Parts: sequence; C-alpha cells; structure tokens
Amino acid sequence: MHSEKKFDASSIEGWLPDAYVAAPIVPPLAVPSLPDRRSLREMAVEVSVRLAGGLALGAFAFVAWLQWSAAPERITLLLLVATSSLTVGLALFTRVPAKRDWRLVPVVVSVCGTFYFLAVRLEPGMRLIPENVGAFVCGVGILWQLYAKASLRRSFGIVPANRGIVSSGAYRWVRHPIYLGYVIADMGFLLTNFGAWNVTVYGGLLALQVIRILQEERFLASDPAYGEYRAKVRYRVLPGLF
Repeated sequence: MHSEKKFDASSIEGWLPDAYVAAPIVPPLAVPSLPDRRSLREMAVEVSVRLAGGLALGAFAFVAWLQWSAAPERITLLLLVATSSLTVGLALFTRVPAKRDWRLVPVVVSVCGTFYFLAVRLEPGMRLIPENVGAFVCGVGILWQLYAKASLRRSFGIVPANRGIVSSGAYRWVRHPIYLGYVIADMGFLLTNFGAWNVTVYGGLLALQVIRILQEERFLASDPAYGEYRAKVRYRVLPGLF
C-alpha cells in the first residue's frame, strides 16, 4: 500500500514568482469624519462668544484706565479691572466641556453675572471706608478667587457645565468658593465707591449669583459624583449660612 502524502504549498513558495505569493492583508486607512453641521454651529458660537467677551473686557479696561489716570489713588478701580480680567480671561482659554446647560435662564443669568462690570459706575462715589481698606478687602477677595480657580484648573467656565467634579483645594470647604471671592471683592469696591447706582448694580448682581448657583446645582444634580460631593460639603458659599 502506498501512503498518501499531503501537498504542502509552503514548500514551493520560494520557487514561485512574487506575483503568486499571497500578499499580507493591509487594513484600509481610517478616514477622519468631518464635523457635522451642529458641531460647526456650536464651534462658531463658542468662538464668537469668546471674542465678544474679550472685546467687552478690553473696552471696560480702557475706560477704567482713563478714570484711574485722573485719580491714581483709586486702587480699588484697578482691582475691579483685575477681578474682571481674572474671570473673563480664564473663561476665554478654558476647555470646552462635553455637556453644558444652554437653557435661556441659566445662560442669561451667567452672562449678566459675569459681565456686570459693564454696568458699574466708575466715576468716584462716596467713600464709606478709606481707599486703602477697600483695596485690602478687594485684594483678599481676589486672592481667594485665585485659590479657588487654581483648584478648578481648566474646569472653570461661565455657562453651567459638567467639567468634572472637583472636591479638593477650596472646594473642601464650600461648594462654590469662587462666588465667596466675588462677594468679598465686590464689597471692597462698593464701600469705597458708594452710590445709588452701584448699590442697585451690586444688589442685582447678588441676586443673579444666587440664581446662578442654584442653576448650576440643578444642572449637576444628575451626576452621582456631585451627589456624593454635596453630601460631604454641606454649604454652598458661606459656612453655616448658605
């Protein structure tokens, strides 16, 4: 009996021309997908808002500089520009979040609460406290803002959004520490530039900031991580009060 041998094709691959040797399978190149119309629209809105914010801040800083040039002792005026630049400037370079609250009320409240400085009366007003004391109070508020915003890193923004839950740094003490810095700095400026118009502006600002805080918490309520954080840190801005 003759044993049947199986034919091994690999034994003759070296004898075959290259055209007959099986070529390796190369996966097709991945073609990057183009952004859809909605993404392009959101990108256009993002760029437009940031440009408008930068222009508004620049115009305000120029007018404030003119006022300060006429009265260089008004340190609180410079500090108002500093705290406004700190807020808007960081918002210009913050990362774009994956999810934001584009409802009308949160957007209007956030924009008005951020660009309130455009409504502040910059001309000298009544001084309820000395300029140096007001400047010190403003400085304390700005330093606290810096600490709180450094805790957020690039998670800072204007419109309510979920940029990740932060529970370290200033956020160990209250859930919205940046607003505490705003209140302190605003009080320093108001008490050294007192007047009916500025009282109205800052009174309205305080109401807007409270609404803004509540809107932010409402937006983040669906995140389980924020629920755990809220259970650990009881107060929003002022320990024992709010």
